Amino acid sequence: MASLSFPKSTSKRKIKPFWPVVVSLLLLLLLGAAVIPELDLFPESWNIGLREPFNEFKRWVVINRTTHWMFVFFFEPLSNALDFIIRLVENFLLWLPWPVTMVLFFWSAHKISGLRLALLVSGCLFLMGMFGLWEASMQTLALMTISVVIALGLGIPLGIWSARSERVEWMLRPVLDAMQTVPIFVYLIPVVLFFGIARVPSAIATIVYALPPAIRLTSLGIRRVPADALEAADAFGSTDRQKLIKVQIPMAMPSIMAGVNQTIMMALSIVVLAALIGSGGLGDVVLKALRRLQVGVALEAGLAIVVMAILLDRFSVALGQFSVINQASFRGFRLLPDRWRGIGWVDWFENGLDGLYRWIERMTNRLGQLLPSPLKPYQDALLFGAFCLFFLFILLLSGVDSFPEGLNLEISRPVDALVSWMQVNLYEIGNTGLGTGPFRDFLIIRIFLPLADFLTNVVPWPVILLVFGAAAWQTGRRRLTVGVILMLLLIGLTGMWSFAMDTLGQTLVAVIICVLIGIPLGIWASRSNTVDRLIRPILDFLQTIPIFVYLVPVIMLFGSGSVAGLIASVLYAVVPVIRLTNLGIRQVDQTILESAEAFGSTSWQRLLKVEVPLAAPSIMLGINQTIMMALAMVIIAGLVGATGLGLEVVQGFANNNLGRSVEAGLAIVLLAMVIDRITEAWAEKAAQAANL
Repeated sequence: MASLSFPKSTSKRKIKPFWPVVVSLLLLLLLGAAVIPELDLFPESWNIGLREPFNEFKRWVVINRTTHWMFVFFFEPLSNALDFIIRLVENFLLWLPWPVTMVLFFWSAHKISGLRLALLVSGCLFLMGMFGLWEASMQTLALMTISVVIALGLGIPLGIWSARSERVEWMLRPVLDAMQTVPIFVYLIPVVLFFGIARVPSAIATIVYALPPAIRLTSLGIRRVPADALEAADAFGSTDRQKLIKVQIPMAMPSIMAGVNQTIMMALSIVVLAALIGSGGLGDVVLKALRRLQVGVALEAGLAIVVMAILLDRFSVALGQFSVINQASFRGFRLLPDRWRGIGWVDWFENGLDGLYRWIERMTNRLGQLLPSPLKPYQDALLFGAFCLFFLFILLLSGVDSFPEGLNLEISRPVDALVSWMQVNLYEIGNTGLGTGPFRDFLIIRIFLPLADFLTNVVPWPVILLVFGAAAWQTGRRRLTVGVILMLLLIGLTGMWSFAMDTLGQTLVAVIICVLIGIPLGIWASRSNTVDRLIRPILDFLQTIPIFVYLVPVIMLFGSGSVAGLIASVLYAVVPVIRLTNLGIRQVDQTILESAEAFGSTSWQRLLKVEVPLAAPSIMLGINQTIMMALAMVIIAGLVGATGLGLEVVQGFANNNLGRSVEAGLAIVLLAMVIDRITEAWAEKAAQAANL
């Protein structure tokens, strides 16, 4: 029998001389930097001088704000209208007695999702009052409400338009990509220039920042409506408008509501941070407390922000499930977990709740008989409204308006005492050399300062360009390589090279720690359902907390500065790499794993040679998100004294030097775009390599 043979390749595989060229260029640059000073430190003479023109433009704005047509006929009317609406909502919430506000939220949550959500929402509101922050919470809630309503009012129609027009989708995609790449801090700079400092610029920055998820997820939901559903609507003679309203939007509602949820959470993040430009509310309390190193007060306000985030998150998620939850066939126990069914006291308690609900329903029906027939379908809402008006009248007569001080839960003094104790006793535990102080000193002296000095003073700036350019070139995108080099050069031309390298160093340290923690933990969670169940609520909680709040507990242990920013960055940015590593490995095709087992692969071999390579696109996407989130937190840590671009933005605001903030803000945007585009391209390359 003739043996099978395969033809040998007659041509040798060409080896691209990529790395030899890179190494050669690297050596040439290092040698050249020793001789040519301009190749060592980025030349200050190359600074294109953006600072003074922007400061001059700001002075022009201040002088001409009341006379120039651009402000008289556009910016000022827009600002006045938005300010009127915000103050109207804020004054109403502050005028409304706090028990009425709680009753309104309780009833709304109960109608949406039942007793559990109603009690959770009421408890969250009550905690805000107990911390003595009812007024600040209502100010934040008013600004949030207006901003989210406007963002959704713009975002959902744009998403629908984008889903129905390829041209609009093509035009919006790069804009939305850029908006989601820009760190949160940078949104505050342009609005200050045109709208000044107050609630209005905070609202506008919030609207712009929170807009992308509403547009993207609305468009995605409508595009994913099954074609057979649309064909059936066409067969019944539906017009485009009828098809949109009666088929596409209802079927896309889960995706649209996910966009609403993300819009709300993103809006809360920037509304809190907008205290830097005078938004007031809870963010203002945190910011002032951090500046005065009053950690206890900052923690109270931080907890109030977390509570508000939980309230809004659960409320918006429940809205997306409204139609299912309110069907009786899907309703289990009203309060306690359904899995407790069969336990004597649990059944007795739930039966008692059912009896109370039946009694309320009977009373409502009796009172509803007094209503005219056309109003009976709305009897619940009308009777509840009448009850609220009567309750409001009684409370106003009684003089009840603000949250009673007797119910306040003051934790600031114990927390400040605890911070003082930790600063003394945990700074160094005995003579062991262990403690927060030695750890902080180690990070600063051994890591941050050497890394910043290495990137800024030791490594010639063309080497940084070469390394990033080589990383972009390896993705196979020539335009990306040119774009990366030009963007890095522009950072140097703004005069922010050293600050950008400082920020880059801090981000690299945070990302390395996140990856070292996140990928193993994600792999462990993918291989153990128990671990997955244990870490899921922790990750959910970490993703719910607004970015600003992470700094408060860290400062308690490590004080202000870059170390606090690093630890907060790790806590904030480790979530996506854990989640997407877990998700990527769990989504590997089961038949491929069975084939690996059939060939005798061990569990370790299957992980390294099958699961991780196939999950590489998901893991790379997680690393991309982790880098962007770490960069955002490192920049925000400038509020508490962390060095780098964030501190430059903060000091520009504090010293009324808008040009300085603009230069730093532009450098932040460019650095974020460079990192985002390269890591995104590497994720796509990994997907192509895995044939995904």
